Amino acid sequence: MLFVGLLGVIVIYGGFLYLFFSGRSTAALPWFLLISPWICVFFGLSHVQQVRVLHWFSSKFTFKKNAK
Repeated sequence: MLFVGLLGVIVIYGGFLYLFFSGRSTAALPWFLLISPWICVFFGLSHVQQVRVLHWFSSKFTFKKNAK
């Protein structure tokens, strides 16, 4: 899964950037097309790495009240 995900990131983002910088419309591309290879990468990680990724995401999106 990890290899498939990484290959998907390269191919999909490469194609997206090609369309974007060549001036062609990217409006027809659904948003989940850009997220789907990252899902494969996530499930290709070990269980410990998956837990670390989830903890990292939760720390990024959790705001502390008394942060200075």
